[in-house]
Amino acid sequence: MRLVFAGTPEVAVPALDALLASEHEVVAVVTRPDAPAGRGRKLVASPVAQRAEEAGIEILKPAKPSDPEFLARLTELAPDACPVVAYGALLRPGALEIPKYGWVNLHFSLLPAWRGAAPVQHAVLAGDEVTGASTFLIEQGLDSGPVFGIITEEIRPTDTSGELLTRLSHAGARLLTATMDGIADGSLHAVPQPADGITLAPKINVEDARITWAHPALRIDRLVRGCAPAPGAWTTFRDERLKLSGPVKLLVDATELAPGELAVGKNSVRVGTGSHEIELGEVQPQGKKPMRAADWARGVRIDSGEHLV
Repeated sequence: MRLVFAGTPEVAVPALDALLASEHEVVAVVTRPDAPAGRGRKLVASPVAQRAEEAGIEILKPAKPSDPEFLARLTELAPDACPVVAYGALLRPGALEIPKYGWVNLHFSLLPAWRGAAPVQHAVLAGDEVTGASTFLIEQGLDSGPVFGIITEEIRPTDTSGELLTRLSHAGARLLTATMDGIADGSLHAVPQPADGITLAPKINVEDARITWAHPALRIDRLVRGCAPAPGAWTTFRDERLKLSGPVKLLVDATELAPGELAVGKNSVRVGTGSHEIELGEVQPQGKKPMRAADWARGVRIDSGEHLV
């Protein structure tokens, strides 16, 4: 089939690579416009745009996928299907109607669970033991279209959302390619999602990522892992923000510290919670790079009885 691939971040690149290596022809990519990045805030092309440039593929960067010029060019390209991975813009009927077989999205959950922008983060936050990826036909509803296929992936006890998403991006790339194969040869047909089991996964913002130390240790552990690498779970120490950039260790037999209370050992930093204590991994003080919690504690010289808030 003739394909126009739509995607923006690094997590979409494995799927683009898989389609480029397939029997299908990727004639163009659609991605978000260049965005400011780095300290200089210079405009930088998306990872998908950079990969497409390396491959010599036409790149389309509409401000909105409803722009008339974009729709005209997409019509000229005459794609059979438009595979999508984390494109990041809402598709309207004018665009949805152009490809013969529609826009087929790779979504990183087992639909209808975790519809929305942050399915992997919410799966970790909720303590799910298994997640996966789904390919489905995009329609006007939020991730509600009929499903072509799924793959499953175990969520490991120490997984961050970043680690889990990396695995899913590679497994999902194979699923998306197989979906294109099945659509092309007529062997695959989308099945409506069940009405039961719908959960929503809205974007996690910075305030959602703030740690409440009165919560149980397991909930805090999931928050730290679910918000890594972004937006990053955080707390405050001496009125300055402190990000927990690495997973914590649960100390199930230690219950002496009050919620948020700190205890510093030779090579460890423990914190009390609403249940048992945890040991901090990596932390990132405001304006500094991530470091081992023990190194941070030595630098700030924590007094007995001090708390994270």
